[in-house]
Amino acid sequence: MITATDQTNSKGYLLDLVIYIAIMFLIRETSIPNTYYLVTGFLYSGTTLIAATWLMKRRGVTWKSIGLRRPKDIPKTVLIAGGLFITIIAMLLVFNVIQDFFSIVKESDEAAKGTIKGYTISNGDYAYVFSIIIFVWIQSALEELLERAFLITWLERLFSNLRFKTALAIIIQACIWGFRHSYDFSERSVSVALIGIIMGIAYVKFGRSLWPVIIAHCAMNTMSLI
Repeated sequence: MITATDQTNSKGYLLDLVIYIAIMFLIRETSIPNTYYLVTGFLYSGTTLIAATWLMKRRGVTWKSIGLRRPKDIPKTVLIAGGLFITIIAMLLVFNVIQDFFSIVKESDEAAKGTIKGYTISNGDYAYVFSIIIFVWIQSALEELLERAFLITWLERLFSNLRFKTALAIIIQACIWGFRHSYDFSERSVSVALIGIIMGIAYVKFGRSLWPVIIAHCAMNTMSLI
Protein backbone atom coordinates (compact mmCIF):
# COMPACT_ATOMS: atom_id res chain seq x y z
CA MET A 1 0.00 0.00 0.00
CA ILE A 2 1.40 3.39 -1.02
CA THR A 3 1.14 6.00 1.72
CA ALA A 4 0.98 9.78 1.39
CA THR A 5 4.54 9.96 2.75
CA ASP A 6 5.77 7.55 0.09
CA GLN A 7 4.14 9.65 -2.62
CA THR A 8 5.67 12.84 -1.23
CA ASN A 9 9.12 11.26 -1.08
CA SER A 10 8.80 9.97 -4.65
CA LYS A 11 7.82 13.42 -5.89
CA GLY A 12 10.82 14.88 -4.06
CA TYR A 13 13.25 12.44 -5.68
CA LEU A 14 11.59 12.98 -9.05
CA LEU A 15 12.16 16.73 -8.72
CA ASP A 16 15.78 16.07 -7.72
CA LEU A 17 16.29 13.95 -10.84
CA VAL A 18 14.63 16.52 -13.10
CA ILE A 19 16.98 19.20 -11.74
CA TYR A 20 20.03 16.95 -12.04
CA ILE A 21 19.31 15.68 -15.56
CA ALA A 22 18.41 19.18 -16.78
CA ILE A 23 21.76 20.49 -15.54
CA MET A 24 23.51 17.45 -17.01
CA PHE A 25 22.21 17.99 -20.53
CA LEU A 26 22.39 21.79 -20.47
CA ILE A 27 26.08 21.65 -19.54
CA ARG A 28 26.59 18.87 -22.10
CA GLU A 29 25.57 21.39 -24.76
CA THR A 30 28.01 24.04 -23.55
CA SER A 31 30.71 24.76 -26.07
CA ILE A 32 33.91 26.58 -25.16
CA PRO A 33 35.85 27.74 -28.26
CA ASN A 34 39.45 26.61 -28.69
CA THR A 35 39.38 24.09 -25.86
CA TYR A 36 39.90 20.33 -25.79
CA TYR A 37 37.25 17.76 -24.94
CA LEU A 38 38.66 17.25 -21.42
CA VAL A 39 37.83 20.86 -20.53
CA THR A 40 34.21 20.34 -21.53
CA GLY A 41 34.23 17.00 -19.74
CA PHE A 42 35.41 18.51 -16.46
CA LEU A 43 32.93 21.37 -16.84
CA TYR A 44 30.15 18.80 -17.20
CA SER A 45 31.39 16.53 -14.41
CA GLY A 46 32.22 19.38 -12.05
CA THR A 47 28.86 21.07 -12.46
CA THR A 48 26.84 17.89 -12.10
CA LEU A 49 29.00 16.85 -9.13
CA ILE A 50 28.12 20.11 -7.38
CA ALA A 51 24.42 19.61 -8.19
CA ALA A 52 24.47 15.99 -6.98
CA THR A 53 26.34 16.90 -3.78
CA TRP A 54 23.83 19.66 -3.05
CA LEU A 55 20.88 17.33 -3.61
CA MET A 56 22.49 14.68 -1.43
CA LYS A 57 23.21 17.13 1.38
CA ARG A 58 19.55 18.17 1.42
CA ARG A 59 18.61 14.55 2.07
CA GLY A 60 21.41 13.67 4.48
CA VAL A 61 23.28 11.40 2.06
CA THR A 62 27.07 11.35 1.70
CA TRP A 63 29.32 10.06 -1.07
CA LYS A 64 30.83 7.65 1.43
CA SER A 65 27.43 6.14 2.20
CA ILE A 66 26.79 5.35 -1.48
CA GLY A 67 30.16 3.87 -2.32
CA LEU A 68 33.10 6.28 -2.04
CA ARG A 69 34.78 4.55 0.87
CA ARG A 70 38.09 2.78 1.37
CA PRO A 71 37.92 -0.83 0.12
CA LYS A 72 38.26 -3.42 2.86
CA ASP A 73 40.23 -5.82 0.66
CA ILE A 74 42.37 -4.09 -1.99
CA PRO A 75 43.56 -7.26 -3.81
CA LYS A 76 39.95 -8.50 -4.03
CA THR A 77 38.82 -5.09 -5.29
CA VAL A 78 41.47 -5.14 -8.03
CA LEU A 79 40.54 -8.73 -8.91
CA ILE A 80 36.86 -7.78 -9.22
CA ALA A 81 37.80 -4.79 -11.37
CA GLY A 82 39.86 -7.07 -13.62
CA GLY A 83 36.98 -9.50 -14.02
CA LEU A 84 34.65 -6.60 -14.75
CA PHE A 85 37.03 -5.25 -17.39
CA ILE A 86 37.27 -8.67 -19.09
CA THR A 87 33.48 -9.06 -18.97
CA ILE A 88 32.99 -5.67 -20.65
CA ILE A 89 35.53 -6.45 -23.38
CA ALA A 90 33.85 -9.80 -24.04
CA MET A 91 30.44 -8.15 -24.17
CA LEU A 92 31.68 -5.54 -26.64
CA LEU A 93 33.21 -8.22 -28.86
CA VAL A 94 29.93 -10.15 -28.89
CA PHE A 95 27.97 -6.97 -29.56
CA ASN A 96 30.28 -6.02 -32.43
CA VAL A 97 29.87 -9.46 -34.02
CA ILE A 98 26.08 -9.22 -33.74
CA GLN A 99 26.13 -5.64 -35.00
CA ASP A 100 28.32 -6.50 -38.00
CA PHE A 101 26.10 -9.44 -38.90
CA PHE A 102 22.64 -7.94 -38.35
CA SER A 103 23.33 -4.16 -38.48
CA ILE A 104 20.95 -3.61 -35.59
CA VAL A 105 21.82 0.07 -35.20
CA LYS A 106 23.57 2.61 -37.36
CA GLU A 107 26.57 4.75 -36.52
CA SER A 108 26.17 8.48 -37.07
CA ASP A 109 28.32 11.60 -37.12
CA GLU A 110 26.76 12.71 -33.84
CA ALA A 111 27.77 9.44 -32.22
CA ALA A 112 31.43 10.40 -32.47
CA LYS A 113 30.87 13.60 -30.50
CA GLY A 114 33.24 13.85 -27.56
CA THR A 115 35.35 10.82 -28.44
CA ILE A 116 39.14 10.74 -28.41
CA LYS A 117 40.56 10.90 -31.90
CA GLY A 118 44.04 10.99 -33.35
CA TYR A 119 46.26 10.79 -30.27
CA THR A 120 47.27 7.30 -29.13
CA ILE A 121 50.38 5.50 -28.00
CA SER A 122 50.19 3.37 -31.14
CA ASN A 123 50.57 6.60 -33.16
CA GLY A 124 53.66 7.52 -31.18
CA ASP A 125 51.99 10.29 -29.17
CA TYR A 126 53.60 9.26 -25.88
CA ALA A 127 54.08 12.73 -24.40
CA TYR A 128 50.51 13.74 -25.13
CA VAL A 129 48.97 10.55 -23.76
CA PHE A 130 50.97 10.63 -20.54
CA SER A 131 50.21 14.32 -20.07
CA ILE A 132 46.45 13.73 -20.04
CA ILE A 133 46.14 10.24 -18.58
CA ILE A 134 45.63 11.45 -14.98
CA PHE A 135 42.81 13.71 -16.15
CA VAL A 136 41.23 10.83 -18.06
CA TRP A 137 41.30 8.75 -14.88
CA ILE A 138 39.77 11.54 -12.80
CA GLN A 139 37.03 11.99 -15.38
CA SER A 140 36.40 8.23 -15.34
CA ALA A 141 36.06 8.26 -11.55
CA LEU A 142 33.68 11.23 -11.64
CA GLU A 143 31.46 9.48 -14.15
CA GLU A 144 31.15 6.47 -11.86
CA LEU A 145 30.23 8.69 -8.90
CA LEU A 146 27.57 10.45 -10.92
CA GLU A 147 26.20 7.75 -13.22
CA ARG A 148 26.41 4.72 -10.99
CA ALA A 149 26.31 5.86 -7.36
CA PHE A 150 24.10 8.94 -7.54
CA LEU A 151 21.72 8.02 -10.37
CA ILE A 152 21.14 4.43 -9.26
CA THR A 153 20.55 5.50 -5.65
CA TRP A 154 18.14 8.29 -6.57
CA LEU A 155 16.27 6.19 -9.13
CA GLU A 156 15.87 3.41 -6.57
CA ARG A 157 14.38 5.90 -4.15
CA LEU A 158 12.09 7.26 -6.84
CA PHE A 159 10.82 3.72 -7.53
CA SER A 160 11.00 2.62 -3.89
CA ASN A 161 7.49 1.12 -4.03
CA LEU A 162 8.29 -1.13 -6.98
CA ARG A 163 9.57 -4.68 -6.53
CA PHE A 164 12.14 -4.37 -9.34
CA LYS A 165 13.34 -0.88 -8.43
CA THR A 166 17.04 -1.78 -8.57
CA ALA A 167 16.83 -3.45 -11.97
CA LEU A 168 14.83 -0.50 -13.29
CA ALA A 169 17.34 1.97 -11.84
CA ILE A 170 20.28 0.15 -13.46
CA ILE A 171 18.60 0.08 -16.88
CA ILE A 172 17.52 3.74 -16.78
CA GLN A 173 20.91 5.06 -15.67
CA ALA A 174 22.58 3.02 -18.41
CA CYS A 175 20.23 4.41 -21.05
CA ILE A 176 20.86 7.97 -19.86
CA TRP A 177 24.61 7.35 -19.93
CA GLY A 178 24.45 5.85 -23.42
CA PHE A 179 22.29 8.64 -24.79
CA ARG A 180 24.53 11.30 -23.24
CA HIS A 181 27.48 9.92 -25.18
CA SER A 182 25.88 10.33 -28.60
CA TYR A 183 22.43 11.92 -28.41
CA ASP A 184 21.00 9.32 -30.79
CA PHE A 185 20.19 5.64 -31.11
CA SER A 186 23.45 4.37 -32.57
CA GLU A 187 26.12 1.74 -32.19
CA ARG A 188 27.97 4.00 -29.77
CA SER A 189 24.96 4.79 -27.57
CA VAL A 190 23.92 1.13 -27.37
CA SER A 191 27.43 -0.14 -26.57
CA VAL A 192 27.90 2.52 -23.88
CA ALA A 193 24.49 1.66 -22.41
CA LEU A 194 25.45 -2.02 -22.28
CA ILE A 195 28.64 -1.08 -20.43
CA GLY A 196 26.48 0.99 -18.07
CA ILE A 197 24.29 -2.02 -17.32
CA ILE A 198 27.31 -4.19 -16.51
CA MET A 199 28.83 -1.43 -14.37
CA GLY A 200 25.51 -0.89 -12.60
CA ILE A 201 25.10 -4.59 -11.83
CA ALA A 202 28.68 -4.76 -10.53
CA TYR A 203 28.18 -1.66 -8.36
CA VAL A 204 25.09 -3.19 -6.72
CA LYS A 205 26.35 -6.78 -6.55
CA PHE A 206 29.70 -6.00 -4.92
CA GLY A 207 28.43 -4.10 -1.91
CA ARG A 208 27.87 -0.77 -3.68
CA SER A 209 31.57 -0.03 -3.59
CA LEU A 210 32.67 2.36 -6.32
CA TRP A 211 36.28 1.25 -6.53
CA PRO A 212 35.85 -1.85 -8.74
CA VAL A 213 33.84 0.12 -11.31
CA ILE A 214 36.19 3.12 -11.11
CA ILE A 215 39.25 0.93 -11.72
CA ALA A 216 37.54 -0.91 -14.59
CA HIS A 217 36.41 2.40 -16.13
CA CYS A 218 39.94 3.82 -15.89
CA ALA A 219 41.30 0.66 -17.52
CA MET A 220 38.84 0.96 -20.41
CA ASN A 221 39.67 4.60 -21.07
CA THR A 222 43.38 3.86 -20.81
CA MET A 223 43.00 1.12 -23.40
CA SER A 224 41.37 3.62 -25.76
CA LEU A 225 44.62 5.62 -25.70
CA ILE A 226 46.79 2.63 -26.62
